[in-house]
Amino acid sequence: MPEILQPQPYVSPWMKDEVSDVADLARTFFSREVTPHQERFAEQHQVDKETWLAAGAAGLLCISIPEEYGGGGGSFAHEAAVIWEQGRSGDDALGYSVHSSIVAHYLLTYGSEEQKQKWLPKMASGELIGAVAMTEPGTGSDLQNIKTTAKRDGDDYVINGSKTFITNSSHAGLVVVVARTGGSGAQGISLIVAEVDGLDGFERGRVLHKIGMHGQDTRELSFTDMRVPVANLLGEEEGQGFYQLMAQLPQERLAIAVGAVASADLAVDLATSYTKERTAFGKPISTFQNTRFTLAEVSTDVLAARTFLDFCIGLHIDGRLDAATASRAKYWTTDVQCDVIDRCLQLFGGYGYMMEYPIARLYAAARVQKIYGGTNEIMKELISRTL
Repeated sequence: MPEILQPQPYVSPWMKDEVSDVADLARTFFSREVTPHQERFAEQHQVDKETWLAAGAAGLLCISIPEEYGGGGGSFAHEAAVIWEQGRSGDDALGYSVHSSIVAHYLLTYGSEEQKQKWLPKMASGELIGAVAMTEPGTGSDLQNIKTTAKRDGDDYVINGSKTFITNSSHAGLVVVVARTGGSGAQGISLIVAEVDGLDGFERGRVLHKIGMHGQDTRELSFTDMRVPVANLLGEEEGQGFYQLMAQLPQERLAIAVGAVASADLAVDLATSYTKERTAFGKPISTFQNTRFTLAEVSTDVLAARTFLDFCIGLHIDGRLDAATASRAKYWTTDVQCDVIDRCLQLFGGYGYMMEYPIARLYAAARVQKIYGGTNEIMKELISRTL
């Protein structure tokens, strides 16, 4: 008789050697420092400051930043390993990607040597939390119409304006402000770093009550004649901000895709376990054809999404991920995430609607994935322009 091959767990090709070790470390960190405190984080609308310090002490923050700036010296593969394990843990509170995958890389790519030496080591330790103040009440994905202004006055920029939906707002001590230093359109936008703790003219607004991600500190920010040194400009001259944002968005969108597939993967595992334990009409609901077919379909969807994600991660590690492919990854994996989690929740029946079940929290947190980082409609528009 020929040997019948048994299915083996899928392992991403980039998840090997020391990257796998990072994944193990991240899995342990989230299970000890984050997951047990989810309800408390949700009630207080933020993680503890100590959570950030613990992540820094574990060596997980800024893990793809060079060691000379206090980082881990790894690649995006190491970053993706942490984001994957965060998604698999069910955590939606710690604003890890914004801090490590986005803000730290703005500083690394566009900051001066002095700026990098000044801020990156503290970000790696968790002493200094990063946020990016991009979205405004009237702009959303339309970054070319930013209204926040930064007018030069001697050695300072005087910044006025408001931002909304800003992740890490409560803890952030370092905010990358997207502001208009020149005329209209893309050419007038610059990125300016503000050290905001105790800074006159800086105000953290109300905590925003979201559908999901209740433990993540998301607030409005406002600037009223806020003075920031001209030396805090990112880049050698004004007017580069829009292009700096566009250059970094593929990594941001890829990070969103990693979290999307990880969450969908977790949902399939949760649903599979639940349907084997839950009985109806005297037998486990996993024995019903609808349940079996649903699980077969969603597990296939997740595997397909994961292989495409792995392809994109490989491109990015090699420096070959283009904006259109990153847009494809972002929109498609988040669509898959929302669909898979919805179908898995259905298998829980009424219990799937109860917030004490992780599947309900996954469902609530998933919806925004199709909105931030550029809406999925914008992603399709960007892709279509390359065809």
